Amino acid sequence: MPLHDWRDERGWDGVHLLWLAQLLDWIQPRLPAGFRAYVGSVPTLTLESNNGKPDVTVRGWRGPATEPTSATALAIAPDHETVAAFTPDAQRALHVDWHGQLIAAVELVSPRNKDRLDSKARYARRYLSYLRQGVHLMLVDVFSQPAGFSFADAISDDLGLGEAPTPPPFAVSFRIGAAVPNGDVMGTSVAVWRRPLEAGGRLPELPLALDEDTQVVIDLEATYHEAARRVYLG
Repeated sequence: MPLHDWRDERGWDGVHLLWLAQLLDWIQPRLPAGFRAYVGSVPTLTLESNNGKPDVTVRGWRGPATEPTSATALAIAPDHETVAAFTPDAQRALHVDWHGQLIAAVELVSPRNKDRLDSKARYARRYLSYLRQGVHLMLVDVFSQPAGFSFADAISDDLGLGEAPTPPPFAVSFRIGAAVPNGDVMGTSVAVWRRPLEAGGRLPELPLALDEDTQVVIDLEATYHEAARRVYLG
């Protein structure tokens, strides 16, 4: 099924969820032993310093219930409680891990990821945080709007990759490698696969790296076709 013209965004939410499910079904049986793939929200909270590099990564979970102690039996009321002007990020992504360590991610861009300046900045930081933490990333954006903005270009500019402009729609995959000399300082090897997309055209196959020698080749056409079919998108 050729790529739809997503200037009309109706139906995307259903395609988004089912495409992630199809990608999961494609990737799971092709993973080497020890790797696991799942769909979930972003598993880390990244606090960035002024140079854009993550300083702290926080993971949280609930342990088994315990009996209250003298230190926890009495709750201290907050000084003030109000409503903040944000909501938790509900964007879902496909993640691949190795014994609990995040190795790779697949992100499908939604219109709300780039409908405002703060959205563009927020999601650019999100995608960059994967790469800066050594996580391989596949990013697929089927929306040509807004004109003049590209997450692929924002990533290339921030990391100094020097890639040619990649306007949406596109599919791009990044493989993060080892530290290598970069002039007088050390840098990081980054391999890039870029594929322009076009409404009415077929989607490509694209690799999702697991390390420098291992990858899963994903058939974006087959997975998109099945997702679109199941939401009755002709």
